[in-house]
This record gives sequence, C-alpha cells and structure tokens, in this order.
Amino acid sequence: MAFSSVLSAAIHGLHVEMIHVEADVSNGLPVFHMVGYLSSEVKEASERVRTAVRNSEIRIPAKKMVINLAPATVRKRGASFDLPIALALLAALGIFPEEKLKDILVLGELGLDGSVQAVSGVLPIVMKAREEGCKACILPKQNMSEGALVENMQILGVEHLKEACAYLKGEKALQYVNSKHKQGMENPLGTTLVDYSDIQGQQAVKRAAEVAVAGGHNLLLVGPPGSGKSMMAQRIPTILPPPTLEESMEITKIYSVLGMVDKEHPLITGRPFRSVHHTVTKAALIGGGLIPVPGEISLAHGGVLFLDELAEFQKPVLEVLRQPLEEHQIRITRSHGNYVFPANFTLAAAMNPCPCGNYPNLEKCTCTPSQIQQYLGRISQPFLDRIDICVEAPRISYEDLSAGERQESSESIRRRVCQAREIQNLRYLETTIRTNSMLSAKDLQRYCVLGAKEERLMKQAFNVLGLTARTYHKILRVARTIADMEMSEQIREHHLKEAIGYRTMEKKYWGR
Repeated sequence: MAFSSVLSAAIHGLHVEMIHVEADVSNGLPVFHMVGYLSSEVKEASERVRTAVRNSEIRIPAKKMVINLAPATVRKRGASFDLPIALALLAALGIFPEEKLKDILVLGELGLDGSVQAVSGVLPIVMKAREEGCKACILPKQNMSEGALVENMQILGVEHLKEACAYLKGEKALQYVNSKHKQGMENPLGTTLVDYSDIQGQQAVKRAAEVAVAGGHNLLLVGPPGSGKSMMAQRIPTILPPPTLEESMEITKIYSVLGMVDKEHPLITGRPFRSVHHTVTKAALIGGGLIPVPGEISLAHGGVLFLDELAEFQKPVLEVLRQPLEEHQIRITRSHGNYVFPANFTLAAAMNPCPCGNYPNLEKCTCTPSQIQQYLGRISQPFLDRIDICVEAPRISYEDLSAGERQESSESIRRRVCQAREIQNLRYLETTIRTNSMLSAKDLQRYCVLGAKEERLMKQAFNVLGLTARTYHKILRVARTIADMEMSEQIREHHLKEAIGYRTMEKKYWGR
C-alpha cells in the first residue's frame, strides 16, 4: 500500500483555492475511483489519465486506486488536474519518490497520447503558489511565459508525461525559466492606426474626451448620425496613459482566467478598450452564468468600456451598470458562493437624440414628441447621474470638413493626459485613489476646497439646474481634473464653469 499527495489549484471567479491531489494504492478489486466534489470533466480525468499513462509506456498494476481532491467542500472544474492526478498516482506506485514533488505546484491537461496541453488561469495560480511558499511550478510548456511573469518562482515546462516522470526520477533536466524581464513581453491588446488628427472640427468634443480620460470620468456623447461620435470614442485608446506594472499584472490576471492571453507575450501592457454591441445580455456584460466568470465590465478593468447606440441597449442591461460604476467592482451571488470581480473602468457611450437622429432640428426630425420622449426615456435619471461628462456632438459643417488644417495628434493630447494623471498619482500617493473620478464625498471636502466666488457659483448652479447630490459631486470631480490639466492646485471659477457646462446638455434633452 502507498499514499502520495501533489499540490494543485482551482479557480473560482478570480479567487484561487489550493487543492491537494491525494492518491492511495492498495490491494483489492481493481478500480480507479475519484472523489472530492468533482464536476463531470474532472471525473472524466480517470479515463484520460489511465490512457495517457499506458501510452507513456508505464504499466499500471491491477490494484485498488483512490484519488481524492481535497478539500472536499470546494467544487473542482476543468481539465487542469489531469497532470497532478497522474503524478500523484505514479508517486504512490513508486515510479519516483514523492519527496521530489515537495513544494511544487502542478497544472496541466493530458492528451490520450500523454502530451501535456495548455490550461487557462495560470497567472493567478502561480501568484497564489508563491504566496503559499512553493518553490517551483510544473506547467505545460505553452504556459511557461505566462507563469514566468511571477517573480521569485521557478517555472518548469513539460510537453509530455514521460518528460515529467524522467525529471522526477532524476534522469532528465526540464527546461525552466525564472521570472522573465517584463520588457519585451508586451501584448498591448491590439494596435491601432487611428489618430485624433483624423477628425476635423469638433474641438469641444475632443476637449471633453481629453478631460474624461485625464480624470477617469464617464463620458456620454449625444448627436446626429455622422457627427463623429463613434470615431471620437474609438480613438480614446490612443490617448490613454500606459498602465503601471501592477495594473498590467492585474489586467493580465483577468484575461488569463478566461484564457485570452497571448502564449508568447502574455503581459498586457496596454489599457483595455472593450466595444460592446447593443444586443449584449446582462450575464455577458457583468459576468455570470451557472459558474460565474468575468464579463465585459471586468475585461474593461483599468481601461474603457464603450457602448455605442446607448439607447438601443435593453433598459435592464443598462441599469445593472449603476452599481459597478459607483463601487468599481461587481458582486455576483450564487447558492454555492459569492464572487467579486474588479470593475474599475471608464464608461464611454454614444447615442442619437431621437430615433431618426435629427432632433432638435425640427425641420429634419420626423419623430413625434412621444417617440422622442420614449427614446430618451430608455436612459434613466439614476444612470445619467453616474455620467460625469455629457457633451453634444453637433453636425459637422462643410467648412470644418473641407479645411486642410492639420489637427492636433493623439500623441500631443496623450502627453497632457499623462501629465494630469501624474499630478493625481502624487496627490493620492498614500491612498487607494487612482484618479479624480474615485473621490468620495468625504475626499471632496479635502481635495476640492472652493473659494467664496466658487461657492456662490456652485450654489447658483445647484438651484438653477436642479442638481442632485450625486451630480453636484460629479461637477466637483470634473473641475478638479480641469484644474489639474492647467496645473492649478486651486479650483477656479472658470474650471467650475466648464465642468457645469458638461451637465447642461443633459438638461436640454432629458429636462423637457
């Protein structure tokens, strides 16, 4: 009789749970029995493992073999337990000493020929293994680059079960890598050839987009078809500041769980820009399913979520955005547990002012007042309150379109954005705040102190525009960003006037 244990891991949402794969071999009726709260794909591992071991020219004796994946209270899913099950079984059979697997985490799916296939979620698992004191990880060769993003961890890559056995017997050395230098492993989430210099005119809209990106503010563009709303939003990635290494790892972790990282260059060094079609479901947007996985909101974490044709989205879909826009995370509750996904993103949205798109030009608009009201009514007031900047994109004139003047490039705008972000980084150095958009009501009292003239202006705006407490705070946050862009520590009157101007368009359409 023999017993052995191999360390592996399971992912629930974005949380990693360490799993001990235990194998016991004893005399009795020949059976291969697996226990430990397993899903169907893990139960099927028994056939994959037995066939892979046989095809690796290793003979399994006719014994009673029991495999347990502990703790038994955690549901195990996926095929990443194949390799640890095989190695635990072979160690129990005495093929190699169990001590060789001490402080080593093992992951990998097995093919029937014994080949080791790539798995998803490697980055968060290796990070957890480092926290637990593991010295090395045995991973599929295709996942080595991803595992190597974690510092102070030796990554051993295997292509076949025979390779892993030869290493554990001491007959062969495995290819290994120690935390690669982060440079040169870039995956910027797709490169773009577009630039803000392509857009003629619309200076006010460009300015609003710049302010939104500089402070991480939510942006809504309203205007007729062909006014450049989508073009403006699609160029936002060209002015986004680069993420820090910590943010890059955080973003890559989410994409790793969904198996969306590049195998050769896994580290994502660009900020995400997710453009979502209006037919998206709630589960696809916020994440979910029977086994919850991150949705588009979490994939946009650290970057921008773009909703084109906002009024065409189903109203319940838009309403689920309200909580993550405030809390910067999404909570999903199931009978078997709670899941928390990160959702610190900037929302950019574009929409027409009416079904035909020509309102308020009554000469061209063919919609009835009730149609216009119904169309705009799809965007609720609580949702609008969570938008920091609402700006109108007017129809572009022939003079602007035909002007041959060279417009300001994205690179030039990006430099100003990075400068404003740097001011914010220094100001909020000892806090969890990253941008002005994250300031709480209490933080506003500290970082957005107004003078006497500015107080009078805000009081007047509050009464005339009928602001809510939330929109009042939004104006202060935007004014703080505008002041930062001018490198002014104090919020001045003209900063507030510009910030208030970004709320008047909302009253024009929804205040009727």
